Amino acid sequence: MAQSKFTKHVVTRLLLLLVFASNMYCALMFFLNPADYTAAYQLAGEGAEVAIAGMGVAFAMWNATYIPLIVFPYKFTMLFWVVIAQQCIGLAGETYLYIGLGPAQAIVASSIMRFIIFDAVGLVLLIIALTLSMRR
Repeated sequence: MAQSKFTKHVVTRLLLLLVFASNMYCALMFFLNPADYTAAYQLAGEGAEVAIAGMGVAFAMWNATYIPLIVFPYKFTMLFWVVIAQQCIGLAGETYLYIGLGPAQAIVASSIMRFIIFDAVGLVLLIIALTLSMRR
């Protein structure tokens, strides 16, 4: 029994850490290397890199809720619902944007589709982590 509880705790934290680390990697890449991503969003001009870097800042802010949850997933159960809600909002918003794109925006569509897949996988991992953290 103790081993099973320990395993659930470890897996829960690993799943949370995996989602957090991949989100933060994306945030850092957008913030540190914005020029690498401007073409994927068909952005140009002086503000293009600032816009991409700003997305990186927003991603980092969004992930602040993960830190206490990774450390104390059983103490901050409500944060699970917050991060799941954030993930759902991101996934729904990206899907809405994707559906509204026409064939002329194929480059943007492929970039948004990567985020849809990324956030859908993250949502599944978060739901699994929440399920594992529930006391039975």
